[in-house]
Amino acid sequence: MEELTREKKRSFWGGILAGVFVTGTLLTILFIVLLEKETKLAEQRISEVATSVQGAASSSQSSTSSNTSKETSVKTDGSLISSDFVDKANLIYDNVVKKFYFEEDIDTSKMYENMYKAIIDSLGDKYAEYYTAEELDEMFMSSEGIYYGIGSYVMMDEETGYPILTKIFKDSPAARAGLLDNDIIYAVNGESLFGYKLDDAVALIRGPENTTVNLTVYREGAPDYIEVTVTRGKVESPTVEYEMKEDGIGYLQITEFDEVTTDQFTKAYSSLYEQGMKAMILDLRSNGGGNLDTVLNIGEQMLPKGIITYTEDKQGKRDEYKCRGKNVISIPLVVLTNEYTASASELLTGALHDYGLATVIGTNTYGKGIVQTIYPLSDGSGIKITTSRYYTPNGVCIHGEGIAPDIELEYDSELYATEKIDNQLVYAIDFLKEKLK
Repeated sequence: MEELTREKKRSFWGGILAGVFVTGTLLTILFIVLLEKETKLAEQRISEVATSVQGAASSSQSSTSSNTSKETSVKTDGSLISSDFVDKANLIYDNVVKKFYFEEDIDTSKMYENMYKAIIDSLGDKYAEYYTAEELDEMFMSSEGIYYGIGSYVMMDEETGYPILTKIFKDSPAARAGLLDNDIIYAVNGESLFGYKLDDAVALIRGPENTTVNLTVYREGAPDYIEVTVTRGKVESPTVEYEMKEDGIGYLQITEFDEVTTDQFTKAYSSLYEQGMKAMILDLRSNGGGNLDTVLNIGEQMLPKGIITYTEDKQGKRDEYKCRGKNVISIPLVVLTNEYTASASELLTGALHDYGLATVIGTNTYGKGIVQTIYPLSDGSGIKITTSRYYTPNGVCIHGEGIAPDIELEYDSELYATEKIDNQLVYAIDFLKEKLK
Protein backbone atom coordinates (compact mmCIF):
# COMPACT_ATOMS: atom_id res chain seq x y z
CA MET A 1 0.00 0.00 0.00
CA GLU A 2 2.93 2.37 0.76
CA GLU A 3 4.30 1.62 -2.69
CA LEU A 4 0.99 2.63 -4.27
CA THR A 5 1.06 5.87 -2.27
CA ARG A 6 4.59 6.60 -3.50
CA GLU A 7 3.48 5.81 -7.04
CA LYS A 8 0.58 8.18 -6.57
CA LYS A 9 3.02 10.95 -5.61
CA ARG A 10 5.28 10.12 -8.56
CA SER A 11 2.24 10.28 -10.85
CA PHE A 12 1.37 13.68 -9.37
CA TRP A 13 4.81 15.19 -9.97
CA GLY A 14 4.92 13.48 -13.34
CA GLY A 15 1.69 15.26 -14.17
CA ILE A 16 3.16 18.60 -13.04
CA LEU A 17 6.24 18.11 -15.23
CA ALA A 18 4.07 17.04 -18.15
CA GLY A 19 1.96 20.15 -17.66
CA VAL A 20 5.05 22.37 -17.66
CA PHE A 21 6.30 20.66 -20.83
CA VAL A 22 2.95 21.02 -22.60
CA THR A 23 2.65 24.66 -21.53
CA GLY A 24 6.14 25.39 -22.80
CA THR A 25 5.36 23.68 -26.09
CA LEU A 26 2.19 25.70 -26.59
CA LEU A 27 4.03 28.95 -25.81
CA THR A 28 6.66 28.02 -28.37
CA ILE A 29 4.00 27.35 -30.99
CA LEU A 30 2.34 30.68 -30.29
CA PHE A 31 5.71 32.40 -30.51
CA ILE A 32 6.25 30.83 -33.94
CA VAL A 33 2.86 32.07 -35.02
CA LEU A 34 3.78 35.58 -33.91
CA LEU A 35 7.13 35.43 -35.67
CA GLU A 36 5.37 34.51 -38.89
CA LYS A 37 3.31 37.70 -38.56
CA GLU A 38 -0.06 35.97 -38.62
CA THR A 39 -1.57 38.08 -35.86
CA LYS A 40 -3.53 40.25 -38.26
CA LEU A 41 -4.81 37.20 -40.11
CA ALA A 42 -5.92 35.66 -36.81
CA GLU A 43 -7.74 38.84 -35.81
CA GLN A 44 -9.45 38.91 -39.18
CA ARG A 45 -10.58 35.30 -38.72
CA ILE A 46 -11.86 36.06 -35.25
CA SER A 47 -13.93 38.92 -36.60
CA GLU A 48 -15.32 36.75 -39.38
CA VAL A 49 -16.15 33.88 -37.00
CA ALA A 50 -17.80 36.20 -34.48
CA THR A 51 -19.93 37.72 -37.22
CA SER A 52 -20.98 34.32 -38.55
CA VAL A 53 -21.76 32.99 -35.06
CA GLN A 54 -23.85 36.03 -34.16
CA GLY A 55 -25.68 35.75 -37.46
CA ALA A 56 -26.35 32.06 -36.92
CA ALA A 57 -27.56 32.71 -33.39
CA SER A 58 -29.85 35.47 -34.61
CA SER A 59 -31.33 33.37 -37.40
CA SER A 60 -31.90 30.39 -35.12
CA GLN A 61 -33.69 32.22 -32.29
CA SER A 62 -37.13 31.20 -33.50
CA SER A 63 -36.24 27.51 -33.63
CA THR A 64 -34.33 27.34 -30.34
CA SER A 65 -37.02 29.18 -28.39
CA SER A 66 -39.40 26.30 -29.03
CA ASN A 67 -36.78 23.68 -28.17
CA THR A 68 -34.71 24.94 -25.25
CA SER A 69 -33.27 21.48 -24.55
CA LYS A 70 -31.51 21.25 -27.91
CA GLU A 71 -27.96 20.41 -26.83
CA THR A 72 -26.35 21.83 -29.99
CA SER A 73 -27.70 25.37 -29.52
CA VAL A 74 -25.07 28.12 -29.50
CA LYS A 75 -25.77 31.12 -27.28
CA THR A 76 -23.62 34.22 -27.11
CA ASP A 77 -24.88 35.49 -23.74
CA GLY A 78 -22.72 33.10 -21.69
CA SER A 79 -25.56 30.78 -20.71
CA LEU A 80 -24.20 27.87 -22.75
CA ILE A 81 -21.25 28.64 -25.04
CA SER A 82 -20.08 32.22 -25.52
CA SER A 83 -18.87 33.61 -28.82
CA ASP A 84 -15.45 34.11 -27.20
CA PHE A 85 -15.24 30.37 -26.62
CA VAL A 86 -16.11 29.62 -30.25
CA ASP A 87 -13.64 32.24 -31.48
CA LYS A 88 -10.82 30.86 -29.36
CA ALA A 89 -11.55 27.27 -30.37
CA ASN A 90 -11.46 28.23 -34.05
CA LEU A 91 -8.30 30.26 -33.55
CA ILE A 92 -6.53 27.30 -31.94
CA TYR A 93 -7.78 24.89 -34.58
CA ASP A 94 -6.99 27.10 -37.60
CA ASN A 95 -3.66 28.58 -36.51
CA VAL A 96 -2.15 25.81 -34.40
CA VAL A 97 -3.73 22.41 -34.99
CA LYS A 98 -4.20 22.62 -38.76
CA LYS A 99 -0.85 24.34 -39.18
CA PHE A 100 1.27 21.73 -37.40
CA TYR A 101 -0.70 18.51 -37.95
CA PHE A 102 -1.78 16.65 -41.07
CA GLU A 103 -5.54 16.94 -41.43
CA GLU A 104 -5.90 13.21 -42.05
CA ASP A 105 -4.39 12.64 -38.57
CA ILE A 106 -6.97 14.87 -36.88
CA ASP A 107 -10.01 13.03 -35.50
CA THR A 108 -12.53 15.85 -35.15
CA SER A 109 -15.21 13.52 -33.76
CA LYS A 110 -12.89 12.54 -30.91
CA MET A 111 -12.05 16.21 -30.43
CA TYR A 112 -15.73 17.09 -30.00
CA GLU A 113 -16.38 14.15 -27.66
CA ASN A 114 -13.47 15.20 -25.45
CA MET A 115 -14.82 18.75 -25.33
CA TYR A 116 -18.19 17.44 -24.14
CA LYS A 117 -16.46 15.30 -21.52
CA ALA A 118 -14.43 18.32 -20.37
CA ILE A 119 -17.61 20.33 -19.77
CA ILE A 120 -18.94 17.65 -17.40
CA ASP A 121 -15.53 17.02 -15.80
CA SER A 122 -15.23 20.73 -14.98
CA LEU A 123 -18.23 20.43 -12.64
CA GLY A 124 -15.99 18.82 -10.03
CA ASP A 125 -18.54 16.02 -9.48
CA LYS A 126 -16.71 12.70 -9.46
CA TYR A 127 -19.96 10.88 -10.22
CA ALA A 128 -20.91 13.02 -13.24
CA GLU A 129 -20.13 11.55 -16.67
CA TYR A 130 -20.57 12.24 -20.35
CA TYR A 131 -21.25 9.07 -22.36
CA THR A 132 -20.80 8.61 -26.07
CA ALA A 133 -23.61 6.71 -27.78
CA GLU A 134 -21.60 3.48 -27.58
CA GLU A 135 -20.74 4.00 -23.91
CA LEU A 136 -24.36 4.74 -23.03
CA ASP A 137 -25.53 1.56 -24.75
CA GLU A 138 -22.94 -0.47 -22.82
CA MET A 139 -23.95 1.16 -19.56
CA PHE A 140 -27.65 0.34 -20.08
CA MET A 141 -26.74 -3.22 -21.04
CA SER A 142 -24.67 -3.70 -17.88
CA SER A 143 -27.58 -2.42 -15.75
CA GLU A 144 -29.60 -5.30 -17.20
CA GLY A 145 -27.01 -7.67 -15.73
CA ILE A 146 -25.29 -8.61 -19.01
CA TYR A 147 -22.08 -7.18 -20.47
CA TYR A 148 -18.72 -8.14 -21.97
CA GLY A 149 -15.72 -7.90 -19.69
CA ILE A 150 -13.78 -9.78 -17.02
CA GLY A 151 -16.54 -10.56 -14.48
CA SER A 152 -15.96 -8.56 -11.33
CA TYR A 153 -17.51 -5.74 -9.36
CA VAL A 154 -15.26 -2.69 -9.26
CA MET A 155 -15.19 0.32 -6.96
CA MET A 156 -12.77 3.19 -6.46
CA ASP A 157 -10.42 2.65 -3.53
CA GLU A 158 -10.43 6.01 -1.73
CA GLU A 159 -7.10 5.37 0.01
CA THR A 160 -5.05 4.76 -3.14
CA GLY A 161 -7.12 6.43 -5.85
CA TYR A 162 -7.13 3.26 -7.96
CA PRO A 163 -9.97 0.83 -8.85
CA ILE A 164 -10.35 -2.21 -6.61
CA LEU A 165 -12.01 -5.53 -7.48
CA THR A 166 -14.55 -5.99 -4.70
CA LYS A 167 -16.01 -9.31 -5.86
CA ILE A 168 -14.87 -11.77 -8.53
CA PHE A 169 -17.72 -13.76 -10.12
CA LYS A 170 -17.50 -17.53 -10.00
CA ASP A 171 -16.31 -19.13 -13.26
CA SER A 172 -15.72 -15.68 -14.76
CA PRO A 173 -12.78 -14.64 -16.98
CA ALA A 174 -11.31 -12.84 -13.96
CA ALA A 175 -11.54 -15.96 -11.78
CA ARG A 176 -9.98 -18.13 -14.48
CA ALA A 177 -7.10 -15.66 -14.82
CA GLY A 178 -6.34 -15.84 -11.10
CA LEU A 179 -7.60 -12.43 -9.99
CA LEU A 180 -8.80 -12.18 -6.39
CA ASP A 181 -11.19 -10.05 -4.36
CA ASN A 182 -9.51 -6.81 -3.18
CA ASP A 183 -6.92 -6.78 -5.98
CA ILE A 184 -6.15 -3.15 -6.84
CA ILE A 185 -5.83 -2.38 -10.56
CA TYR A 186 -2.84 -0.11 -11.04
CA ALA A 187 -2.74 -0.10 -14.84
CA VAL A 188 -4.60 -1.41 -17.91
CA ASN A 189 -2.46 -2.37 -20.90
CA GLY A 190 0.40 -0.42 -19.38
CA GLU A 191 -1.63 2.76 -18.84
CA SER A 192 -1.76 3.95 -15.22
CA LEU A 193 -5.28 4.45 -13.87
CA PHE A 194 -4.29 7.16 -11.42
CA GLY A 195 -6.62 10.12 -11.84
CA TYR A 196 -9.21 8.14 -13.80
CA LYS A 197 -12.88 8.28 -12.93
CA LEU A 198 -14.35 4.88 -12.11
CA ASP A 199 -16.50 4.69 -15.25
CA ASP A 200 -13.53 5.56 -17.47
CA ALA A 201 -11.37 2.91 -15.80
CA VAL A 202 -14.10 0.29 -16.20
CA ALA A 203 -14.44 1.22 -19.87
CA LEU A 204 -10.76 0.34 -20.38
CA ILE A 205 -11.15 -3.00 -18.60
CA ARG A 206 -14.23 -4.02 -20.58
CA GLY A 207 -14.15 -4.88 -24.26
CA PRO A 208 -15.38 -7.21 -26.99
CA GLU A 209 -15.70 -10.93 -26.37
CA ASN A 210 -12.50 -13.01 -26.83
CA THR A 211 -10.20 -9.96 -26.74
CA THR A 212 -7.49 -9.74 -24.07
CA VAL A 213 -6.64 -7.08 -21.54
CA ASN A 214 -3.45 -6.90 -19.47
CA LEU A 215 -3.91 -5.75 -15.88
CA THR A 216 -1.14 -4.60 -13.56
CA VAL A 217 -2.34 -5.56 -10.09
CA TYR A 218 -1.32 -4.62 -6.57
CA ARG A 219 -2.13 -7.45 -4.16
CA GLU A 220 -1.65 -7.07 -0.43
CA GLY A 221 1.22 -9.27 0.74
CA ALA A 222 2.70 -9.74 -2.73
CA PRO A 223 6.36 -8.64 -3.08
CA ASP A 224 5.74 -6.78 -6.35
CA TYR A 225 3.07 -5.85 -8.86
CA ILE A 226 1.44 -8.79 -10.64
CA GLU A 227 0.80 -8.85 -14.39
CA VAL A 228 -2.42 -10.67 -15.31
CA THR A 229 -3.77 -11.20 -18.83
CA VAL A 230 -7.53 -11.77 -18.99
CA THR A 231 -9.53 -12.93 -22.00
CA ARG A 232 -12.79 -11.00 -21.94
CA GLY A 233 -16.09 -12.82 -22.26
CA LYS A 234 -19.84 -12.45 -21.91
CA VAL A 235 -20.70 -11.89 -18.28
CA GLU A 236 -24.10 -12.35 -16.67
CA SER A 237 -24.05 -10.81 -13.22
CA PRO A 238 -25.10 -13.32 -10.55
CA THR A 239 -26.45 -10.58 -8.32
CA VAL A 240 -28.02 -12.89 -5.71
CA GLU A 241 -26.53 -15.94 -3.99
CA TYR A 242 -28.16 -17.85 -1.16
CA GLU A 243 -28.01 -20.99 0.95
CA MET A 244 -29.48 -22.41 4.12
CA LYS A 245 -27.04 -22.47 7.04
CA GLU A 246 -27.38 -24.47 10.23
CA ASP A 247 -30.30 -24.07 12.66
CA GLY A 248 -32.65 -22.62 10.04
CA ILE A 249 -30.51 -19.54 9.38
CA GLY A 250 -30.86 -18.38 5.80
CA TYR A 251 -28.00 -16.58 4.07
CA LEU A 252 -28.76 -14.25 1.15
CA GLN A 253 -26.14 -12.08 -0.56
CA ILE A 254 -26.93 -9.25 -2.98
CA THR A 255 -23.87 -8.07 -4.88
CA GLU A 256 -25.52 -5.35 -7.00
CA PHE A 257 -28.97 -3.95 -7.70
CA ASP A 258 -29.51 -4.58 -11.42
CA GLU A 259 -32.79 -5.01 -13.29
CA VAL A 260 -32.46 -8.80 -12.93
CA THR A 261 -31.96 -8.59 -9.17
CA THR A 262 -35.62 -8.28 -8.16
CA ASP A 263 -36.55 -11.65 -9.67
CA GLN A 264 -33.37 -13.28 -8.36
CA PHE A 265 -34.06 -11.97 -4.85
CA THR A 266 -37.72 -13.02 -4.89
CA LYS A 267 -36.84 -16.58 -5.90
CA ALA A 268 -34.05 -16.85 -3.32
CA TYR A 269 -36.10 -15.28 -0.51
CA SER A 270 -39.07 -17.58 -1.20
CA SER A 271 -36.82 -20.64 -1.44
CA LEU A 272 -35.27 -19.96 1.96
CA TYR A 273 -38.71 -19.64 3.56
CA GLU A 274 -39.80 -22.88 1.88
CA GLN A 275 -36.75 -24.54 3.46
CA GLY A 276 -37.90 -23.44 6.91
CA MET A 277 -35.91 -20.24 7.44
CA LYS A 278 -36.15 -19.00 11.05
CA ALA A 279 -33.60 -16.17 10.88
CA MET A 280 -31.79 -14.43 8.04
CA ILE A 281 -28.44 -12.89 7.13
CA LEU A 282 -28.60 -10.27 4.36
CA ASP A 283 -25.07 -9.78 3.06
CA LEU A 284 -24.58 -6.36 1.44
CA ARG A 285 -20.80 -6.25 1.80
CA SER A 286 -19.08 -4.75 -1.26
CA ASN A 287 -22.45 -3.96 -2.83
CA GLY A 288 -21.81 -0.68 -4.62
CA GLY A 289 -25.48 0.09 -5.28
CA GLY A 290 -27.38 0.19 -8.55
CA ASN A 291 -30.97 0.64 -9.66
CA LEU A 292 -33.26 2.54 -7.27
CA ASP A 293 -36.41 0.80 -8.53
CA THR A 294 -34.82 -2.57 -7.72
CA VAL A 295 -34.13 -1.52 -4.13
CA LEU A 296 -37.70 -0.28 -3.76
CA ASN A 297 -39.05 -3.59 -5.08
CA ILE A 298 -36.94 -5.54 -2.59
CA GLY A 299 -37.92 -3.18 0.22
CA GLU A 300 -41.57 -3.88 -0.63
CA GLN A 301 -40.95 -7.52 0.32
CA MET A 302 -39.46 -6.74 3.73
CA LEU A 303 -40.46 -3.34 5.10
CA PRO A 304 -43.56 -2.07 6.95
CA LYS A 305 -45.96 0.53 5.61
CA GLY A 306 -44.26 3.90 5.37
CA ILE A 307 -41.34 5.67 3.74
CA ILE A 308 -38.52 3.56 2.32
CA THR A 309 -36.50 6.64 1.42
CA TYR A 310 -36.96 10.19 0.22
CA THR A 311 -34.85 12.52 -1.91
CA GLU A 312 -34.37 16.28 -1.93
CA ASP A 313 -32.86 18.34 -4.73
CA LYS A 314 -31.06 21.68 -4.40
CA GLN A 315 -34.38 23.56 -4.60
CA GLY A 316 -35.70 21.55 -1.67
CA LYS A 317 -38.13 19.54 -3.79
CA ARG A 318 -38.90 16.33 -1.92
CA ASP A 319 -39.86 13.01 -3.49
CA GLU A 320 -41.00 10.21 -1.17
CA TYR A 321 -40.83 6.50 -1.97
CA LYS A 322 -43.24 4.50 0.16
CA CYS A 323 -43.89 0.87 1.00
CA ARG A 324 -47.36 -0.68 1.24
CA GLY A 325 -46.21 -2.89 4.11
CA LYS A 326 -47.88 -6.13 3.05
CA ASN A 327 -44.85 -8.40 3.59
CA VAL A 328 -43.01 -7.25 6.70
CA ILE A 329 -40.12 -9.52 7.68
CA SER A 330 -40.86 -10.99 11.10
CA ILE A 331 -37.80 -13.13 11.80
CA PRO A 332 -34.45 -12.05 13.31
CA LEU A 333 -32.36 -10.31 10.65
CA VAL A 334 -28.69 -9.36 10.40
CA VAL A 335 -27.32 -7.08 7.67
CA LEU A 336 -23.60 -7.44 6.96
CA THR A 337 -21.82 -4.28 5.76
CA ASN A 338 -18.32 -3.05 4.97
CA GLU A 339 -16.59 0.05 3.63
CA TYR A 340 -17.73 -0.81 0.09
CA THR A 341 -21.42 -1.06 0.98
CA ALA A 342 -22.59 2.01 -0.93
CA SER A 343 -25.47 4.01 -2.35
CA ALA A 344 -28.58 1.87 -2.95
CA SER A 345 -27.35 -0.83 -0.55
CA GLU A 346 -26.97 1.85 2.14
CA LEU A 347 -30.54 2.93 1.38
CA LEU A 348 -31.85 -0.58 2.08
CA THR A 349 -29.62 -0.97 5.15
CA GLY A 350 -30.80 2.37 6.53
CA ALA A 351 -34.48 1.55 6.05
CA LEU A 352 -34.23 -1.89 7.67
CA HIS A 353 -32.28 -0.37 10.56
CA ASP A 354 -34.55 2.67 11.08
CA TYR A 355 -37.62 0.43 11.34
CA GLY A 356 -35.85 -1.75 13.92
CA LEU A 357 -35.95 -4.83 11.72
CA ALA A 358 -32.22 -5.51 11.45
CA THR A 359 -29.01 -5.60 13.43
CA VAL A 360 -26.12 -4.23 11.35
CA ILE A 361 -22.82 -6.08 11.79
CA GLY A 362 -19.48 -5.28 10.14
CA THR A 363 -17.83 -1.94 9.43
CA ASN A 364 -18.98 1.56 8.55
CA THR A 365 -20.52 1.83 5.09
CA TYR A 366 -19.15 3.93 2.21
CA GLY A 367 -21.30 7.03 2.61
CA LYS A 368 -22.71 7.70 -0.87
CA GLY A 369 -26.06 9.30 -0.23
CA ILE A 370 -26.62 11.09 -3.53
CA VAL A 371 -28.69 10.28 -6.59
CA GLN A 372 -27.46 10.41 -10.19
CA THR A 373 -29.85 10.89 -13.10
CA ILE A 374 -29.07 9.99 -16.72
CA TYR A 375 -30.25 12.35 -19.44
CA PRO A 376 -30.08 10.82 -22.95
CA LEU A 377 -29.32 13.28 -25.76
CA SER A 378 -30.77 13.29 -29.26
CA ASP A 379 -27.68 11.78 -30.93
CA GLY A 380 -27.68 8.72 -28.65
CA SER A 381 -25.10 10.07 -26.22
CA GLY A 382 -25.99 11.09 -22.68
CA ILE A 383 -24.93 12.72 -19.44
CA LYS A 384 -25.13 11.50 -15.86
CA ILE A 385 -25.24 14.16 -13.18
CA THR A 386 -25.96 14.33 -9.46
CA THR A 387 -29.49 15.64 -8.96
CA SER A 388 -30.41 15.08 -5.31
CA ARG A 389 -29.57 13.59 -1.92
CA TYR A 390 -31.43 10.71 -0.38
CA TYR A 391 -32.44 10.21 3.24
CA THR A 392 -33.34 7.24 5.41
CA PRO A 393 -36.90 7.04 6.86
CA ASN A 394 -35.69 8.80 10.02
CA GLY A 395 -34.36 11.73 7.98
CA VAL A 396 -30.67 10.83 8.09
CA CYS A 397 -28.51 11.77 5.10
CA ILE A 398 -25.59 9.37 5.12
CA HIS A 399 -23.60 11.11 2.37
CA GLY A 400 -19.99 11.42 3.48
CA GLU A 401 -20.79 9.68 6.77
CA GLY A 402 -22.07 6.20 5.99
CA ILE A 403 -24.00 3.97 8.36
CA ALA A 404 -22.28 2.85 11.54
CA PRO A 405 -22.86 -0.82 12.44
CA ASP A 406 -24.59 -1.83 15.65
CA ILE A 407 -21.76 -4.32 16.18
CA GLU A 408 -18.42 -3.32 14.68
CA LEU A 409 -16.33 -6.23 13.46
CA GLU A 410 -13.41 -5.99 11.04
CA TYR A 411 -13.10 -8.60 8.31
CA ASP A 412 -10.13 -10.94 8.88
CA SER A 413 -8.73 -11.32 5.36
CA GLU A 414 -5.76 -13.39 6.54
CA LEU A 415 -8.05 -15.91 8.24
CA TYR A 416 -10.06 -16.27 5.06
CA ALA A 417 -6.95 -16.56 2.89
CA THR A 418 -5.45 -19.32 5.03
CA GLU A 419 -8.52 -21.20 6.30
CA LYS A 420 -11.42 -19.96 4.14
CA ILE A 421 -13.23 -18.77 7.27
CA ASP A 422 -15.39 -15.64 7.00
CA ASN A 423 -15.21 -14.30 10.55
CA GLN A 424 -18.03 -11.77 10.05
CA LEU A 425 -20.38 -14.42 8.70
CA VAL A 426 -19.47 -16.82 11.52
CA TYR A 427 -20.20 -14.08 14.08
CA ALA A 428 -23.56 -13.31 12.45
CA ILE A 429 -24.58 -16.98 12.55
CA ASP A 430 -23.65 -17.28 16.24
CA PHE A 431 -25.48 -14.01 16.98
CA LEU A 432 -28.69 -15.31 15.38
CA LYS A 433 -28.38 -18.67 17.12
CA GLU A 434 -28.55 -16.79 20.42
CA LYS A 435 -31.58 -14.86 19.19
CA LEU A 436 -33.36 -18.12 18.35
CA LYS A 437 -32.83 -19.65 21.79
